[in-house]
Amino acid sequence: MTKNLTDYIRTIPDFPHEGIMFRDVTTLFNDPVGLRMCVDQMADALSDYKFNKVAGLEARGFMIGAALAYKMGLGFTMIRKAGKLPGKTISQAYDLEYGKAEIEMHDDALDAGEKVLLFDDLIATGGTAEAGIKLIERLGAQVTMAAFVIDLPALGGREKIQKLGVPTHVLCEFDGH
Repeated sequence: MTKNLTDYIRTIPDFPHEGIMFRDVTTLFNDPVGLRMCVDQMADALSDYKFNKVAGLEARGFMIGAALAYKMGLGFTMIRKAGKLPGKTISQAYDLEYGKAEIEMHDDALDAGEKVLLFDDLIATGGTAEAGIKLIERLGAQVTMAAFVIDLPALGGREKIQKLGVPTHVLCEFDGH
């Protein structure tokens, strides 16, 4: 029996809070077939687009994002939680369900005019992705695509990013939170 990508993704009920169905990609990363399938499917889906760099959102966006950059012959830059990068950074605050958070990237990570693929493992409400887009744009680069392994459509994140004028691509969707 041939597996599809969702077969490699574990669901953990009530994590990190009651009522949440956590979509765990560590099982995807642990399996060599699933990992290769994920990277290959994403690279194939994006092969008609031209990018200069992949920007990965912390932390799971680093895993596939870096592999994707390698496969596509691109550079890779990290967007991290505040205080994790050495050197001069720029930061962007964003809202969480219960508070605020902040992400950063190096102020010299991108050149003006570069076309960037923003990548993360999952899009839920879209807050982190929106903050990442704002950081990239502040450096004069352009997010020409945002890509995610998983979309949780009920939370509206993909729509939010598309309303910003950024096309999105996802490999699979799950119902619920």
